[in-house]
Amino acid sequence: MRWIKRLFLLLLVIAVVAGAYVYRDYRRFAETPMPLGAHELVLDVKLGTSFPSIVRKIKAATGNNAPWWYWRILAHEMGVLDGLHAGEYALTQHMSPRRLLRRMADGDVIHHQFTIIEGWRFKELRLALAKEAKLESTLGGLSDTDVMARIGAEGVHPEGRFLPETYSFVRGQKDIDVLKRAYRAMQTRLAARWAERDPQLPLGSPDEMLTLASIVEKETGQAAERPRIAGVFVRRLKMPMMLQTDPTVIYGLGDSFNGNLTRKHLETDTPYNTYTRFGLPPTPIALPGDAALAAVAKPAEGSELYFVAKGNGEHAFSATLTEHNRAVREYQLR
Repeated sequence: MRWIKRLFLLLLVIAVVAGAYVYRDYRRFAETPMPLGAHELVLDVKLGTSFPSIVRKIKAATGNNAPWWYWRILAHEMGVLDGLHAGEYALTQHMSPRRLLRRMADGDVIHHQFTIIEGWRFKELRLALAKEAKLESTLGGLSDTDVMARIGAEGVHPEGRFLPETYSFVRGQKDIDVLKRAYRAMQTRLAARWAERDPQLPLGSPDEMLTLASIVEKETGQAAERPRIAGVFVRRLKMPMMLQTDPTVIYGLGDSFNGNLTRKHLETDTPYNTYTRFGLPPTPIALPGDAALAAVAKPAEGSELYFVAKGNGEHAFSATLTEHNRAVREYQLR
């Protein structure tokens, strides 16, 4: 019987030593940075991925050779075994397994960015969304009318309705989610600019402000010129005098426009031809940025009624037709 006791004690010692080794090895595993190499890696976890599959993805991405049950014990210890979020995660230098699981439990996923550019038309916005591979595409095949209904703006013309800004999103979000955010952002910004507008503006609604801002946006890329151009158009509306702005004519021509604006185009009547019709066109013609909205809300004072492109991105402004014709000869006919 004595040998049995000795054998039991020996096995107990072996078990204690082995347990101590495993415990120490496990602790080292939990806190030691994973071998990620010189470059940041991305771990992409799809919705519904099981914990063992997540561990296999981690091990394949990092080269970590610890037993999978180490990961399970660590997740259980941290209380996150059933609380890891799907998404893309950046695996960075000096990241330990504990830090990675905490990041996944917190949903600290990689955020991507989608930028809406000032002056885009709605069709350009849709094309850009369709090319963004990290967004889930849901708009393909839908008409513009259907898209607006999907974002809760049924019956609203889409042109100009989305605020040009950079929007953050995570992989797998839907393209329509970005559109909804941009639509709400434009509503909020437009309401704010309308509230602070010059009370003498000859504009009857925020929609008219949006339309005029879209014209200002297309007329110049120079921030300093926007209030002056807005002032020209506001004075013309008050007189009343035709706006005579080329971008509205081009918009009205649609896909038939080949890039060369001719006198025939200026004389061809469409709802957007401000050379043949007084007042604003029926809808915006592009996406105006906040600077264009601000310029229309508080246009520059003065007597200028004309402007002409100098050819260097700037414009020459004139108060009389005689001065304007002189500027045209100087900058357009030389």
